[in-house]
Amino acid sequence: MALRSLRRAAGTCAAALVLAGPALAQKTLVVVPHSNLAILDPIWTTAYMSRNHGYMIYDTLFATDEQNRIQPQMVESWKVSPDQKVWEFRLRPGLEFHDGAPVTGEDVVASLARWGKRDAMGGALMNFVEKMEATGRDSFRITLRQPVGFVLEALGKPSSNVPFIMPKRIAETPPDKQITEYVGSGPYIFVREEFKPGDKAVYVKNPKYVPRKEPPSWTAGGKHVYVDRVVWNLALRDYQAQVNALVKGEIDILELVPFEHYESLRKEKSVQVFTPKIGLQYMCRFNHLHPPFDKAEIRRAALAAFAQEPFLRAQVGVKELYRPCPSMFTCGTPYASDFGSDIQSKSNMRIAQDLLKKSGYDGTPVVILKPTDVASIDKLPEVAAQLLRQAGFKVDLQAMDWQTLVARRARKDPPKDGGWNMFCTAWAIPDIWTPINNQALPARGAETPWFGWPSDPKLEDLRRQFMIEPDEAKRKELAKQIQAQAFQTATHAPLGEYVQPYAARANIKGIIDNSVAHVYWNIRKD
Repeated sequence: MALRSLRRAAGTCAAALVLAGPALAQKTLVVVPHSNLAILDPIWTTAYMSRNHGYMIYDTLFATDEQNRIQPQMVESWKVSPDQKVWEFRLRPGLEFHDGAPVTGEDVVASLARWGKRDAMGGALMNFVEKMEATGRDSFRITLRQPVGFVLEALGKPSSNVPFIMPKRIAETPPDKQITEYVGSGPYIFVREEFKPGDKAVYVKNPKYVPRKEPPSWTAGGKHVYVDRVVWNLALRDYQAQVNALVKGEIDILELVPFEHYESLRKEKSVQVFTPKIGLQYMCRFNHLHPPFDKAEIRRAALAAFAQEPFLRAQVGVKELYRPCPSMFTCGTPYASDFGSDIQSKSNMRIAQDLLKKSGYDGTPVVILKPTDVASIDKLPEVAAQLLRQAGFKVDLQAMDWQTLVARRARKDPPKDGGWNMFCTAWAIPDIWTPINNQALPARGAETPWFGWPSDPKLEDLRRQFMIEPDEAKRKELAKQIQAQAFQTATHAPLGEYVQPYAARANIKGIIDNSVAHVYWNIRKD
């Protein structure tokens, strides 16, 4: 206990040195992130703000580069038994948490165990894990009941939920409760004393972090930090004010360029506007636990009403930045198809109205949660409400900030008691392009990791077959069946795909393509 206290004190001192202030002529990067930050546990929620916060202070065993290849990050080496059941890993030497404690195999095992209870892909992997154990101070082993082909893909997944590594004492927090201590081993240290939800979050350079030697690529490679502080301005939520602040040089980076300001910002000489190589998919999620969407027939009527073009036109508007896509998996990727999507892709309002009349819908209002402070998704609920009303639904559209929505969507209470029936969101393409990692597809009822809690044993069985099938042609066929079953049970409504521009001042260099997540290493401020 005394040693641990000393390590924490040492970590505090290290942060204090970096925080020493103007006398050291600190270089500060000021960022307006895409929404407010309120939840600091990136395992408890899939919210991308919490994920981005995680990338600042935690590190990962493996990571994904821009060619979608899995690369080692905290891991130095690994080997697999001939029967593909036993995976042994050794960590890089010198890994250290911010409180001065070394990163150990026990920390890794505890972190993976908690992640596996919250994440769709982590949960899929844990279904095949017989045991995980530390085999030494800097090593650990995963033993499988039967071989599966996505072990490294799961450990290196780049987006929510990311298997971030935390100290064992923190990782042992029950998965249904949020952590209360924020100690990682990543490139930045979180300054908890300066954190004010709705105002700012501050991160300082971790002076002891040792980057990998490979060049940075997406979430992989060397995480070199060239600034002393990163300040997330959480208070500036007005879209026009954000754009004005960027143009005037009051902020350095704007994570989300409002679509209506895209063309004007591109003409600003002091600003550089970026368009990611790959984008995101919009979706609306049904709550399967409570009326009216506890009935598949009613969910299918809603799905039939949700033509994608009205959502994309209203929310994005810039034709070059969006496209309809009938697939629940990313269009243009190996598992994408239109198989089974006719209920939505070939439907119309008359079909939706007929389905609703036949469903036995009794007029129960649909409570839709609408975020007011995220420019990329704030119009989706309004379009959904309009289309549902045209189909014959009663709708109760309730407005709130995104972080309130994030907290509320985790509640399983009936809508009249503070629950909900539907919310709309966006997923980064790597989060949804396979039947394993697509968070909207697990269907284990109240035990389902992601909010909405569908129950469909057939869908679960098809997903399990996909996980263990080694033949790629058969996996593609299974992916088609999975998608058809998901449309049949109406797990959710895919609403098309888009790319989200972001911008920075002209003197900001080294920004890594944010097709996966906004990360703040490799950036220089001239």
